[in-house]
Amino acid sequence: MPLSDPSPVPRAVAALLAVVAALAPTAGCGSGDGSSAGPRVVPPRAGASFDYQIGGGYPPPGGVRVVSRDRTDKPAPGVYSVCYINAFQAQPGELSSWRARDPGLLLRDEDGGLVVDDEWDEALLDTSTAAKREALAEVVGGWIDDCAERGFRAVEPDNLDSFERSDGLLTSADNAAFARLLASRARAAGLAVAQKNTTGLLPQRSAIGFDFAVAEECGEFDECGRYAAAYDDRVLVVAYDAADFTATCRRWGARLAVVLRDRDVAPAGEPGHLFRTC
Repeated sequence: MPLSDPSPVPRAVAALLAVVAALAPTAGCGSGDGSSAGPRVVPPRAGASFDYQIGGGYPPPGGVRVVSRDRTDKPAPGVYSVCYINAFQAQPGELSSWRARDPGLLLRDEDGGLVVDDEWDEALLDTSTAAKREALAEVVGGWIDDCAERGFRAVEPDNLDSFERSDGLLTSADNAAFARLLASRARAAGLAVAQKNTTGLLPQRSAIGFDFAVAEECGEFDECGRYAAAYDDRVLVVAYDAADFTATCRRWGARLAVVLRDRDVAPAGEPGHLFRTC
């Protein structure tokens, strides 16, 4: 004999339960991508004073609340720390390691030669196939996990625009797909993810998983407004020219975090060090 249906919940009680459920906090809030799983991801606050220390860490100047440092460095104590990772190209000092460990992940031309970013003497990593992207993500993902374990709050994967220097061997879609893998890894570790330059990929920012932007010289190229609109002013702006810095501060300093640094991003106390904020 089938069991009888339980008595229906009174309509008023059901309505109250629905309200309570809607107001209840979700465990492990994500960063706006619709996912509620994993640690809470928090991007830097819009307009918070910023210092770019990827050339070597030093005590943050007074008033600075956000600092970006290289993945081989330690987070800056007492401030929001972003972990810089060269995710799409090989650091010159690490090329031998890539050759020894993963030579097939270095981008090569039709003659078998490395494709190199001549400005920085960095070999490009090969994001052209799903298999290579997955293999690269294992290497770079390990760096991301290490950033999280050491106390960084966010990650800045650099050279998202490497496809522009690939002689047509890579596409923006290749790099966007690799960036999605890195963003997923970062979010699982509780890290926010910065879009580093590359305004052409702004329309894909949500699909990739970016939470804020690090924009170099966006004032000079009249791009700051596009980043500001896309990320609700959560944009860390780096200028390397005094006149460009002054103009950027005049137009954007009240809304965005803008810093003037020397091109070698030398630590404080070393020759050529330059640091100013709006």
